[in-house]
Amino acid sequence: MILDVIVKKSDDGYTAEIPSLKGCESWAHDEDTVLNKIVELASFYLQTDSNKFKLDKARKHSNTSVYKLIFNKTSE
Repeated sequence: MILDVIVKKSDDGYTAEIPSLKGCESWAHDEDTVLNKIVELASFYLQTDSNKFKLDKARKHSNTSVYKLIFNKTSE
């Protein structure tokens, strides 16, 4: 499964959201922290171990970066 992660830079930090997971949003002062927080939140929403996730940067435009959150949700 592949989900988009949208990271936006603002004057006071970074926000991250996964649009396909309603309410899955996070904020932090730096990009690495917001990415760690959104992956942890996604693992909670999807009830999947966060170690199974891979995060790849897809593109960047102005103050917005798009990442792909890649994982295989299996019932192990």
